[in-house]
Amino acid sequence: MDILESILIGGAGGAIAGITVKTIQFINIEYKISRDKRKIYNWLKSNTSSQSGEKFRSTRAIASYNNLTEDRVRFICSLHPSIHLSTGENEDFWSLHTRGEESEYENRDGLFNI
Repeated sequence: MDILESILIGGAGGAIAGITVKTIQFINIEYKISRDKRKIYNWLKSNTSSQSGEKFRSTRAIASYNNLTEDRVRFICSLHPSIHLSTGENEDFWSLHTRGEESEYENRDGLFNI
């Protein structure tokens, strides 16, 4: 009975330790994503405007000023709901400002309102 008890206690302790480590890793990753989202958003907010020519900033500029890699900036910008990728000729540019155009579906007179 002592051996079986030791095995069960060791297994339960190991499972609890594994779950604890995974939970701490998850919290750490989510915290870093949230911190970087806030950092990039605030930087874009202070370094862009809705005027033509000042709407977008390049991934490289964002990465340089925020001390992040370009891949990290692309990842974070793609996650943030308020940061938009340029759809024009210049690729890899990000902005907080949209064109202000509504889609055709938003302009309809309520044909499909439920």
